[in-house]
Amino acid sequence: MKQQRLNGLSDGIFAIVMTLLALELRIPELTVTNPDSYDIIRQLVHIIPSFLSFLLSFTLLFTYWRSHHFLTSVYAKNLSVGLANYNALFFLFITVIPFSSQLLGKYSEVPVAIAVYGINVIAIGMTLLMMRMHIERSRKIDTALISRDEWRSGYIRIVLPIITAIIGIIVGFYNPALSVGIFIFSILFNLVPFSSNLIYFILDLFFVDEYDTVVSSNYDPRHEYRDVELNRRRKQAIHQRFRDTLIKPIRLPFPKDSQATTVDNLREKSVREEQTHDSTILE
Repeated sequence: MKQQRLNGLSDGIFAIVMTLLALELRIPELTVTNPDSYDIIRQLVHIIPSFLSFLLSFTLLFTYWRSHHFLTSVYAKNLSVGLANYNALFFLFITVIPFSSQLLGKYSEVPVAIAVYGINVIAIGMTLLMMRMHIERSRKIDTALISRDEWRSGYIRIVLPIITAIIGIIVGFYNPALSVGIFIFSILFNLVPFSSNLIYFILDLFFVDEYDTVVSSNYDPRHEYRDVELNRRRKQAIHQRFRDTLIKPIRLPFPKDSQATTVDNLREKSVREEQTHDSTILE
């Protein structure tokens, strides 16, 4: 499986979803016959929640596109079937963003709308987290060498939106405006450049690496050949078991040499019955 195919699919899906977000921005309809600037401004104020929801979701999609690009195109040097399946799940939750974003824009003060948007963010973040863990643990995927600080920073950037989304959902039932602010903080933190330096500074307070350690991959180039040999032996064992249990040669209940004797006995028995029948008629 080639990475170019996955990259093309990813770019196409993100482009379509971002375009759908922009299509939801509708020009406000004015009821007056000759509207002036005041009437237009008043109507534009009414769509501010929808516009903020658009900006929030567009920025969210950009940060996830950047993270997905790093994982599948930079960090992972090749693909596997398992990684492709995780990508399908990731794209599924990405395509739901226009729906949850529009719901949040229309009902930004309703806790259920905030919860739906937050659950969508959590689903995307969890899928991205499972994708990264699969890349690092798989023996079929070779990964680029990164430092221990970069490895920790990558996980923080993935886990932080999940945690803030959970907090935002809970806070949304008490203060919807603060909940939306929590979502905005999470997205901006992953977007601004100096956040990486902040993460490294915090990590240096808790983790001290004596050397510039590098996180290596579990990739084993011979793993694929061992899988082929293992599958071949497994198939042979299954076929042998099938032949031994289901395709046994049918064994007769008596030996072959006694078959003729048994047939002769049946013939003699038939002759005796005929003689007995004839004698009965004569009597």
